[in-house]
Amino acid sequence: MLSPLKNPVYARLFAAQVIALLGTGLTTVALALLAFELAGNEAGEVLGTALAIKMIAYVTLAPVAGSFAHLVPHRTLLVGLDIARAACVACLPFISEVWQIYALIFVMQACSAGFTPTFQATIPDVLTDEGEYTKALSLSRLAYDLENLLSPTLAAAALLFVSFDALFAANAVAFLISATLVLSVLLPAPQQPTDAESPVSRLTFGVRAYLATPRLRGLLALSMAAAAAGAMVIVNTVVYVQGHLGLSGQDTAILLAAFGGGSMVAALSLPWLLRDMPDRQVMTAGAALLVLGLAAGIVLPAFGWAMALWFALGVGYSAVQVPSGRLLRRSAGEGDRPAIFAAQFALSHACWLLTYPLAGWLGGAFGLGTAFAVLCAVALLATAVALWLWPAHDPHELEHVHDAFEHEHMHVHDEHHQHEHEGWEGPEPHAHPHRHAPVRHRHAFVIDAHHRHWPG
Repeated sequence: MLSPLKNPVYARLFAAQVIALLGTGLTTVALALLAFELAGNEAGEVLGTALAIKMIAYVTLAPVAGSFAHLVPHRTLLVGLDIARAACVACLPFISEVWQIYALIFVMQACSAGFTPTFQATIPDVLTDEGEYTKALSLSRLAYDLENLLSPTLAAAALLFVSFDALFAANAVAFLISATLVLSVLLPAPQQPTDAESPVSRLTFGVRAYLATPRLRGLLALSMAAAAAGAMVIVNTVVYVQGHLGLSGQDTAILLAAFGGGSMVAALSLPWLLRDMPDRQVMTAGAALLVLGLAAGIVLPAFGWAMALWFALGVGYSAVQVPSGRLLRRSAGEGDRPAIFAAQFALSHACWLLTYPLAGWLGGAFGLGTAFAVLCAVALLATAVALWLWPAHDPHELEHVHDAFEHEHMHVHDEHHQHEHEGWEGPEPHAHPHRHAPVRHRHAFVIDAHHRHWPG
C-alpha cells in the first residue's frame, strides 16, 4: 500500500493533501461554532446554506477551472489556489455578519473547485504505473477517512486551550504548508487539450466528453448511489442515534467511526481486488452493498446492528469511490485529464446537492424509515442505470472509422496527423488548418477532438 510513497514527488503531494485535509477538518468544527456565535439557534440554517453554496461553487466552477487549467503550469496554479484558500480562512475570525460567511465560503470553495480536480489529474502524470496509481487512490481514500476521524478529535483537544478562532489560523497555516510542499516538487508540464477550437468549446468539452463515454455515464450513476448512502449517513446519523435511539453524542461518533472504518478496510483491500476483478464488477458490487445496507436501515435496528450496518455502508461507499480515478484516467488523453476530472468533480457533487436536502427533508417530515426507503430506491435505480449504461464488455482499444474532415488545433504528428507542410507551421506541437483523410483503425479510444462520438 505504501509503495507509491517511494516516489518523492508523490510523497510530497500526498503530504500536502493530508495536511490540507486536517486543516479543513478543523475549520469545519470552527465554522459551526462561529455560526452559532453569530446566529444562535439559527446556526443550522447558516451551515445548511453554507453547504449549499459550497456545492453550487463546485458544480458551476469546477468545469471552468478544468477547461483552462492547461494555460498555467499546474504547480503555479496549485500553489496560488492554496495561498488564496489560506487568505480566505485567515479572514474568517474577523467577520461579524452572516453574509460575510457566505461570501468567504464561496470564494474559498471556488478555489477548491479549481484545486482538487487539477491535483487529482496531476497524480496519473506522476504515477504512470496503473498498479501504483490504484494504491495512490486507496491512500487518498484513507486520508479522507482519517481526516473524518481525527479532525474532530484534534479540534476538541485544541479547544481545551484556545478559542475556535485559533482553528481557522491552524487551517491557514495548513494551506500554506501544502503550498510549500507543492512548490518543492517539479510537476510535468500541462499538455495542450485536444479540443481547443474556441473558448466556448473548451468550456464545455469536459462535460461533453464525460457524458459521451459509456463507462463514465455508468460512473455518474454509481456516484448517485454513493451520494444517496453517504447523505443518509452524514445527515441523519445524529438524528438516528440521539433522536431515535436516545443515546449520546459519543455514540454518534462511534457510529460515524464504524462507517469510516468500513471505508478504510475497503480502501486497503481494493488494490488487490482490482488486480483480478474488473472495475465495473467491483464498483457495482459496492453499489449493491449500499442498496442492501439502506434497505436494512428501513427497520431502524438497535445500536449494535446499526454499527454493523454503518460498517457495511462504508465498505460499499469506498468500493464505488476508489476506482473512479482509474476510469477517468483511462477515459482521457493527457491534455484532457483536467477537464475530465473536473467534470467528475462537478457532476458527482451535483448528486450530493440533490441527496443532502432529500435525506434531511424526508427524515424530518416523514421519519427515518421513510428516508431510508426513498434513498434505497434512489440507490437501486442508480445502480440499475449504471449496469445499463456501462457495458460489461468494455475494451480499452476499439476499432472505428473516421470520415474525412478539416479543422485546426494544436497537434503532433501521430496516427491521426500525417499531412504535408508548407514550412511556416513551426515546430511541433503546432496549430494550422489540416485535413484528415478517411480511415478505419484500432487504438485506445477516448473522446477528443478526433473522436466526438463513441463507436457503435
